Amino acid sequence: MTIRIGNAPCSWGVEFADDPRNPTWRKVLKDCADAGYKGIELGPIGFMPEDPVVLAEALAENGLELIGGVVFRPFHDPGAWAEVMDAAMRTCKALVSHGAKHLVLIDSISPRRAPTAGRAAEAEQMDSAEWVAFRDRITTVAKMGTEVYGLTVGIHAHAAGFIDFEPELERLLDEVDPAILKICFDTGHHSYAGYDPVAFMRRHIDRISYMHFKDIDPKVKADAIANRTGFYDACGQGIFCNLGKGDVDFPTVRKVLLDAKFQGWCTVEQDCDPTLDVSPVDDARANREYLESIGFN
Repeated sequence: MTIRIGNAPCSWGVEFADDPRNPTWRKVLKDCADAGYKGIELGPIGFMPEDPVVLAEALAENGLELIGGVVFRPFHDPGAWAEVMDAAMRTCKALVSHGAKHLVLIDSISPRRAPTAGRAAEAEQMDSAEWVAFRDRITTVAKMGTEVYGLTVGIHAHAAGFIDFEPELERLLDEVDPAILKICFDTGHHSYAGYDPVAFMRRHIDRISYMHFKDIDPKVKADAIANRTGFYDACGQGIFCNLGKGDVDFPTVRKVLLDAKFQGWCTVEQDCDPTLDVSPVDDARANREYLESIGFN
């Protein structure tokens, strides 16, 4: 059995392709390789070159394999459907060009949900008609990714979106064919939402196709809940900490994966605010060393 550890551009603060604060894509590739990783995600479509020749040469120069890509778009907004589909199709084409396997779907942050991140009891809920349309948009992209492009598609719960809390994620899983929609499981976002990542993994390991490794600072989380802090402010307060410094039980996460004979990539994602005093390459190296210290190679 082989579990491989990769990283992602969001660990360098890259959330949106056109953010002027982004480091260059070549720096992200070089830093990732320098930190000891052999695989990397695509990042938001448009951040890395969509010319497959240019990107293939740069990946090869850095000894990196492309793992997958994320469609982090407002699936909750019917008016943004053209934007969602454009990003999804471009991401699928880029992944196929480089032999990557994983297409990850994330409902992006909603102004209706950002103020109540981590507080399920207070979060606004969709009505029945809105939920059905939302679910069907996710299903459409999942079906395209699986059946047209041959990718493994995973839904990813994310703080401040409409697939955030465990009941929403499980409702979606119940309503969408597992043949076209798996789970990209993010340990940190599950903890942020107020649930036990290990317990969820044990229940749903057969549907988890891909992992995102993220940790949560328990003190920042507790303060955010107590003070009703919104998502963006919690990020600025450092809620996403280095692996092993937070409340996610990574040794048991590893055991669950091993017991299930999980094979494939687990990708480190330490979302950071590039305007803060951060060193993404040092964090990436520390995160890799921590994972190696508990038995991930």
